[in-house]
Amino acid sequence: MKLLFASAECAPFFKTGGLGDVIGALPKELAKKGVEVAVVLPLHKKMPAAYRERLEHVTSFYVDVGWRSQYCGIERLEMDHVTYYFIDNLYYFDRDGLYGFYDDGERFAFFQMAFIEMMETVDYIPDIIHVHDFHTAMVPFLLKEKYHWIEAYQNIRTLLTIHNIEFQGQYHPEVLSDLFGVGDRRYHDGTIRYENDINFLKSGIVYADKVNTVSRSYAREIQTPEFGNGLEVLLRQEQRKLSGIVNGIDYEINNPETDPALKANYSAADLAGKKDCKKELQELMGLPVREDVPVIAVVSRLTHQKGFHLVLEELENLLQYDVQFVLLGTGDPSLEYPFQLISEWYPNKCAAKITFDVTLAQKIYAGADIFLMPSKFEPCGLSQLISMRYGTLPVVHEIGGLKDTVQPYNPIEKTGTGFGFSLFTPYYMMEALKKAIHVYQDEQHVWDNLIQTAMAQDFSWETSSEQYHLLYKEIL
Repeated sequence: MKLLFASAECAPFFKTGGLGDVIGALPKELAKKGVEVAVVLPLHKKMPAAYRERLEHVTSFYVDVGWRSQYCGIERLEMDHVTYYFIDNLYYFDRDGLYGFYDDGERFAFFQMAFIEMMETVDYIPDIIHVHDFHTAMVPFLLKEKYHWIEAYQNIRTLLTIHNIEFQGQYHPEVLSDLFGVGDRRYHDGTIRYENDINFLKSGIVYADKVNTVSRSYAREIQTPEFGNGLEVLLRQEQRKLSGIVNGIDYEINNPETDPALKANYSAADLAGKKDCKKELQELMGLPVREDVPVIAVVSRLTHQKGFHLVLEELENLLQYDVQFVLLGTGDPSLEYPFQLISEWYPNKCAAKITFDVTLAQKIYAGADIFLMPSKFEPCGLSQLISMRYGTLPVVHEIGGLKDTVQPYNPIEKTGTGFGFSLFTPYYMMEALKKAIHVYQDEQHVWDNLIQTAMAQDFSWETSSEQYHLLYKEIL
């Protein structure tokens, strides 16, 4: 089996979120299974020098972007038994960020056509092309409507993974001729039209051989008006080719037994080191060092989508209990400022760090007792997987990937891997937190059993990659 990934980002080269983590981990795991894998990425400006210095120039050619002829250099890097190809063009990719520019439609139109034309140039013709989100979702359309005459491409199958359906790539219909150099027949017959625009993601859903997303529940949810962002009817029509596979996390990096960021390492068999991590966290956050108080933690982007308006509504109420609350993150200023203010009002109970700090994040995962993740919607989510790996029990809104990965506490059977609430309201979130606080304070033996169960869960990429391997076989 020969696979070719196309993505806008990939760790460790450049990433903004979960997409970069997936593309950084999944190809490596597939390569371990003996699959031949290559990944194609834009050569973004902010590639770390350590990797840029290892790039090998392969070739160059020109890509027609409508009436414009644009340079395309191909650079290659071999790492972890995966071949990475980088599309080099300073005009499109020599920028301080990955997205959010006025010409993103043109930038990713160029990237997708360069990606397709590169395959024959470097003699890498895959069995399956795996594209991700709207940035590469036009590839299946282009293979069938623009490049179908190339004999080498005619047996290639395609898989589209939707990581977040909110971002769809909607552009004026003139992009078909002005950028892609194709006719507007599929716009006028409605195949790729959405609200009088071209919709990249819709095109991928229609033209890909299979479509999947990053959890089973999210695959069901995006078929409803509440979560489908206008594509729910199409997804119900195409549900025969829609599935969900939960993302994994890197078990080598996220390992409490070996994590160098921790004050003390520990395991499910010996949790003594977790107490040292808790003590260090309290000291770092300027909170009283107390072993008996539950530390409730947040590590997240601070947005309404992540549910932090609910947290603010209940935070002062929560702080009336014998708890400590720590927060690390940045985001909406209307959310950042209130968290900072409340931490000043309750300096012995609440500490907020409005910043991005990878090392501190790992210390929080290890040192906290409860991890709060009240997302309004969550395609998969990684933080709850990391927190369980570190023996920190999550409190989550039972939605999307959170529902698929966290087993809510059952007070009758005394089982679970965390705590959940099904209605997205401050009241029900608070009820779930109160339940977690009660078990921590009054049923320590039950709490310890929940930690053991949570740490025993397998959310490694080894498991998730096996499900992708089966899906690829099904496509072929």
